[in-house]
Amino acid sequence: MIAAAFVLAATAAAESPPAAPPEDRFPKAAASYLVAIDGRMVWAGKPDEPRPPASLTKIMTALVLLEGDWRPEAPVAVSRAAAAETGSRAGLRAGEKLPAGDLLTAMLVASANDACVALAEHAAGGVPAFVAAMNARAAALGLAATRFENPCGHDAPGQRSSARDLLALAEAALAHPEFARAVALRSAEVKTTGGRRVALKSGNHLLGRSPGVIGVKTGWTPEAGKCLVVLATRDGVRVMIVLLDAADRWWTAAALVEEALDAARAPR
Repeated sequence: MIAAAFVLAATAAAESPPAAPPEDRFPKAAASYLVAIDGRMVWAGKPDEPRPPASLTKIMTALVLLEGDWRPEAPVAVSRAAAAETGSRAGLRAGEKLPAGDLLTAMLVASANDACVALAEHAAGGVPAFVAAMNARAAALGLAATRFENPCGHDAPGQRSSARDLLALAEAALAHPEFARAVALRSAEVKTTGGRRVALKSGNHLLGRSPGVIGVKTGWTPEAGKCLVVLATRDGVRVMIVLLDAADRWWTAAALVEEALDAARAPR
């Protein structure tokens, strides 16, 4: 019976026409982009082209952390290497300790590279071992265009992903409530075990400004350009957008959300 069912399913799949590729309706949106409505990609331009993902990398960093031996209350020491990280930072100091959950918040809200490295070192004993876990998870998810060289998103030869891969990665991460909560925050405050408070502000300018936007992650490096993954929900419609190297990611993403919502409401 089971074997027959598999045969019937395979026959039906073989007889079904292949899905039409998504329309490249907005070719000027970004060097690579996609728009998905309720889980179905409707518009895209070069969605499988490998490109530098900048801090969108931290979506995978968070996923590996949350799927591992995740204990948000565990104290994490900030190493000298973590405190010396460049780019976006929370201003953590070498020797300070913070709960892992607070460092995750700093990494996702403020895209803090110092928090990112501290968590990678804590989780795997070192950055190289953590990056190996990131690549193993990418392979398990079937992210064929994705390869990481560091957990934070710094430009590096071989640090690549695609819009399609990043959509799948974001969906996997959003299944974790701690991730979904953090990426929806416009601001936050974390505290070291010594009592020092650190204020955080999200770099996602759509939060609180574009109705329905509740995440996900921003990124920028000289090589990657301006990058963004957006999640918006409104009137029962769920829209996901990925922009890689966009000239104007904020206006473009906000406009694409409205286009997607209009398309979802249009009669079929």
